[in-house]
Amino acid sequence: MTTPAPADRVLRPRRSCLAVPGSNPRFLEKAQGLPADQVFLDLEDACAPLAKEDARHSIVKALNEGDWTGKTRAVRVNDWTTHWTYRDVITVVEGAGPNLDCIMLPKVQDAQQVQALDLLLTQIEKTMGFEVGRIGIEAQIENAKGLVNVDDIAGASPRLETIIFGPADFMASINMKSLVVGEQPPGYPADAYHYILMRILMAARTHDLQAIDGPYLQIKNLDGYREVAGRAAALGFDGKWVLHPGQVEAANEVFSPSQEDYDHAELILDAYEYCTSEAGGMKGSAMLGDEMIDEASRKMALVIAGKGRAAGMARTSTFEPPEA
Repeated sequence: MTTPAPADRVLRPRRSCLAVPGSNPRFLEKAQGLPADQVFLDLEDACAPLAKEDARHSIVKALNEGDWTGKTRAVRVNDWTTHWTYRDVITVVEGAGPNLDCIMLPKVQDAQQVQALDLLLTQIEKTMGFEVGRIGIEAQIENAKGLVNVDDIAGASPRLETIIFGPADFMASINMKSLVVGEQPPGYPADAYHYILMRILMAARTHDLQAIDGPYLQIKNLDGYREVAGRAAALGFDGKWVLHPGQVEAANEVFSPSQEDYDHAELILDAYEYCTSEAGGMKGSAMLGDEMIDEASRKMALVIAGKGRAAGMARTSTFEPPEA
């Protein structure tokens, strides 16, 4: 049985999720000063097999001694098909549990893999006297089996916070005809990733989780990054991985609403609150300029306003009730 997560768990800002090799002390230090919403210290692909053991201890030191103010702190462990996973989790969580927000589990293929991590985390927390259930889980979907099982995966544990698309391994798993991660394969006239992204998004939203897009490996091509990130943002994804400091600002911008949209969303919320109040006539709908707003408008505005508030945006307009 899984352990219930804290009742006050909130969705964290994850517009930009910065990958940092756990075996590189210089990068571990530099990441602390970058304006990424989340930093995940990587023990998987970014660490050579011979470097993984030392990297665990470097990550513990960085989490305990570094200044990660304002950032979600995550560690990506190795996947359950390897022999490194259990030791990754035990070393990092026992060593730095109070300074760790999430464990990222790669190559998730079924719900049982998430539940196994949940159980291990619970045992460590109880043994060490940590708050049980505080550390979240992020599940990365990187192959066809994981996508087919994504609904069960998304509901596997109350610790789950995000479902992440891992494009490189996924492209390889389905024999996609492309060597450029995230780019469209030649010869296909539509968006080859649309079904994958929507499948992940639907599973995430069904279980009130965030959906995060994976990396774009051409780190010097910011226009390409913005285009791919914009595709995920348009669908409703909450953020995207960044592999280079130059991508951080682009991710934060793409996954934040424009000032115009943010102001409009806040005006809709104010106008709807007024029109449904006694002073506003207790109406179910009203006009905001030339636009009719109702409960459905309020729900849509809550999404945009929430993203703007999480990004620290300030309003530049004020609602004025209509004259009687």
